Amino acid sequence: MKYIKKSIERPATDLKDLKMNVANIIEQVKQDGDDALLRYNAKFDLNTRKSLKVTAAEIQNAYEQVSEVLINDLKIASDHITRFAKAQKSTISDLPTFTVAPGIELGHRVVPIESCLCYVPGGNYPLFSSALMLVIPAKVAGVKRVVACSPAVKGTEQIAPETLVALDIAGVDEIYVVGGAHAIAAFSYGTERIKPVDLIVGPGNQYVTEAKRQCYGQIGIDFVAGPSEVMILADEHADPEILAADLLGQSEHDLLAKGILVTTSETIAVQTLQAVESQLETLETADIARKSWEVFGEIIVIDRLEEGIQLCNQLAPEHLELVIQTPEAIIDQLYNYGSLFIGEWSAEVLGDYISGTNHTLPTLKAARYTGGVYVGTFLKTLTHQTIKPDALRKIGPSAYRMAKSEGLHAHANAVDIRLKKL
Repeated sequence: MKYIKKSIERPATDLKDLKMNVANIIEQVKQDGDDALLRYNAKFDLNTRKSLKVTAAEIQNAYEQVSEVLINDLKIASDHITRFAKAQKSTISDLPTFTVAPGIELGHRVVPIESCLCYVPGGNYPLFSSALMLVIPAKVAGVKRVVACSPAVKGTEQIAPETLVALDIAGVDEIYVVGGAHAIAAFSYGTERIKPVDLIVGPGNQYVTEAKRQCYGQIGIDFVAGPSEVMILADEHADPEILAADLLGQSEHDLLAKGILVTTSETIAVQTLQAVESQLETLETADIARKSWEVFGEIIVIDRLEEGIQLCNQLAPEHLELVIQTPEAIIDQLYNYGSLFIGEWSAEVLGDYISGTNHTLPTLKAARYTGGVYVGTFLKTLTHQTIKPDALRKIGPSAYRMAKSEGLHAHANAVDIRLKKL
């Protein structure tokens, strides 16, 4: 394995101050409710509006500010995401009755959660695509109350119009102009005007992420997400221009984003590095993309494709692209990734926006133990059982002895009483 370009290790951030600051924000929201939200909105976003909930008139006004072309694009993306979510839901079904032994009937029901918050970031760019990715699977799952929030465009009292339009197309039930750690606290614990939810999903900055971490338990969360990342596994047939474009597409997210190319061809590696430099010359977001690439970008040359497969599973990237001649031949050997992009034409950016899979994915190796947000994120599996008298006679004594052995005598008694009444 040879490094054509090596990244530095992501810095081990001292989170002590962040944790304290977020804990203080959460406590202030719990104590002061809406007053705290208004204070933090003004402090962080320069937003002085008094009403937190978006009105129908504001949504209608947003449509007038967004081009018909973009509205149509959003509807196409919405259709694709909806179709895929419905197909996924069809694979998750109830198990009415399963008999493990005569007289022991088990089963489960798949039930949607009651309510959720979809957090749509503002940040450097209005990430309106996240509105579709979060709200649509929740609605398809059958969540009764799907709420969204997003910070106002800095210095204004309004959410970006593209985000409002996307949320409306997705079918959201309520929208609130609030973001940051204080928003997470509000929807976790509730305020005078905001009813709490059961689950919070969606990406955000380090304050949002830390607030989700601290509020977990009071509410459920999707996962704790970090900076975005892409890993590309390529061979000698890959196009360096395409590889460079995809690496920079990830690098422009933020200064901590990571792009990795692993290839069996040193020629492709060198040509891709040159193509990155060339494309940066005209890239409008080069100020972010260049810094991110220079610090965290990597290009690695491997001797055999098997080495690349091992690296993919080891690094567990958020996005994994297979730009090799026969990608189908290795798919079964890959098991740690957020979402897989198979073949040269399957650009990662298409998954970000319009192909239909979800772009809310695990980062920082979390793909080792979880997948991304999908319709199942909003469903819970509830088990049930029916035990007939004859079955109780058979398994009751075992349960009695196991309970006694654990020292849980009331457990044992609950079985013993029933056995004596048979």
